[in-house]
Amino acid sequence: MKSINLKQKHAEFIKQWHPHQIAVVDDMQVLLAKLQGEFVWHAHENEDELFQVIKGTLYMQYRDRTEVVNEGEIIVVPKGVEHNPMTKNGEEVHVLLFEKISTAHTGNVQHEKTQTHYPKI
Repeated sequence: MKSINLKQKHAEFIKQWHPHQIAVVDDMQVLLAKLQGEFVWHAHENEDELFQVIKGTLYMQYRDRTEVVNEGEIIVVPKGVEHNPMTKNGEEVHVLLFEKISTAHTGNVQHEKTQTHYPKI
C-alpha cells in the first residue's frame, strides 16, 4: 500500500515491447512498457485493454483508421478489435497498460515480440 513512481519504474528496464507488472487490482494487472516502432496486428477475444501514454505519442492502428494518443491521454481497445500499436520517427513511448491477468500479449498471434511472462518490478 505504497505509492508507485511511474518514471522510476520505467527507468528500471530498457527492453521494448516487454511489459513489466507493477500492480494487481483484483483480476486486473497494471503494466508498464516502452514501445518503439511497430508492434504486431492482434486482438484479445475476451478482454478489453487500456493504454495510458505517460511519455510520447502512441498511434493505435485499427483496420479502418489510426487514433493518435498523446501524452496524458488514454485509449481503450475493446475485446475482439484487431489493433496494432506503433510509434513514429524512432520515438520511444512509455505507456501504462491495464488489462485482465488472463490477457495474452499478442492474443492468438505468435510473433517474435510475443511475451509470455511479465516481470514484476
